[in-house]
Amino acid sequence: MSHPVRVAINGATGRMGRVLIELLQHDRRFELVAALATPTNALQGTPVAPGSAVRYAHDWSQVGPLDVVVDFSGPGGLAAALAHCEVHGVALVCGTTGLDAALAQRLDAVSERIALLRSANFSLGVAVLARLLREAAAALREWDLEIVEAHHGRKEDAPSGTALLLGEAAAAARGTTLAEAATYAREGRTGPREAGTIGFAVVRGGDIVGEHAAMLIGQGERVELSHRATDRSIFARGALEAAYWLAGKAPGAYGLDAMLGDRIGR
Repeated sequence: MSHPVRVAINGATGRMGRVLIELLQHDRRFELVAALATPTNALQGTPVAPGSAVRYAHDWSQVGPLDVVVDFSGPGGLAAALAHCEVHGVALVCGTTGLDAALAQRLDAVSERIALLRSANFSLGVAVLARLLREAAAALREWDLEIVEAHHGRKEDAPSGTALLLGEAAAAARGTTLAEAATYAREGRTGPREAGTIGFAVVRGGDIVGEHAAMLIGQGERVELSHRATDRSIFARGALEAAYWLAGKAPGAYGLDAMLGDRIGR
């Protein structure tokens, strides 16, 4: 683009939103146009940073021209952002999770009219890990596959969304689905390991940001692919890379793998 990418952050007062706004203060590729939060948020009307002309707001009708919206809000906030993007033809980077079936279907439908990039994890390292795992799982189709993940003790879901993302990538590469192949728990006399399954193991404790390892285990050898996150800002950095790449793209449903493909092609 001939001008900086005009971006709005939806869910701007949340953990990810605050990191995104901090990063945008120092990234000349972007112009922050709007920072959206819930109407009842105590920060409504205050500047997003000292000296900034942008203030926290909630009314999409007051938002100026945009190239892309980055959404880390919630189902209600995402629905409002999606409506704005659809009407104005604005690209959308979506990191919001916990969507019901109706909202997920709406996202699928709107990708025919706007550029949409969704991901459960915006770490570029994890995106590369998933890409490598697909190739390894296909090439070593008969080898056993185990996915081990570790997170802080406050995390409430298991396995993590990223572990499931990796499992889905491997299952698809082997011509199956995670619903058919996954083994989520082992206890007692479980019998021999069933061929073709994808096993999951979970570790919880302390302040672990996020660690994921995929082990492909053959006879007399194994391949291990792993990623370790030590700073949560990696997810915001990845989302901004996705926003910069997506702005100006033709309508369609995109993923981080498409962005990586462009990088490899250069």
